[in-house]
Amino acid sequence: MSQLVYDIRNSRYINLTGRCTLRCQFCPKHNGSTEVHQYQLKLDKQPTAEEIIPLLGTVTDFDEIVFCGYGEPTLNLAPLLAIARHVKAQGGNTRINTDGLGNLFHRRNILPELGECIDSLSISLNAQDQATYERHCQPKLKGSYDAVREFIRLAPSYIDSVSVSAIDGLEGVDIAACQRICDDAGVEFKHRHLDVVG
Repeated sequence: MSQLVYDIRNSRYINLTGRCTLRCQFCPKHNGSTEVHQYQLKLDKQPTAEEIIPLLGTVTDFDEIVFCGYGEPTLNLAPLLAIARHVKAQGGNTRINTDGLGNLFHRRNILPELGECIDSLSISLNAQDQATYERHCQPKLKGSYDAVREFIRLAPSYIDSVSVSAIDGLEGVDIAACQRICDDAGVEFKHRHLDVVG
């Protein structure tokens, strides 16, 4: 049975969708795995807020409630917002791990809505230029690299804590160049390593 919520260290994670805007070649699901930290995350359908909220428990028992599962959480936006509002009403902290393509997918700026109930964003940049990004991430939507760069630029105006990651160990990824992109945008850079999850 798929896990709708799962715990890593002292954070509770929400597995909100199996859909994604990318086909990252380093993602476990493109390498025959449907598990993260021994949790089975493949979903048959997108869960509702009503299914998730009873599973959260006492949200203040956790450092964060994190939207991060088998797909891109902003694709299931209405339940994400409803759950995040519930968590904030209960005094919890919220974070989204995202590919930064929510605005492109929804064809509007979703950051004002996220800013009302999300404390922090972790955005996957993954590459310093479009060619490298497309090779490793294989986006489904045209203009994805420019869109994630724009999302990174806009995010600090709405969300207090924004970090942006790139993965060391992917061929052609220039970590120093990714760091400079983050410095220019005024966001924290998170230097990740290949095959280290969570």
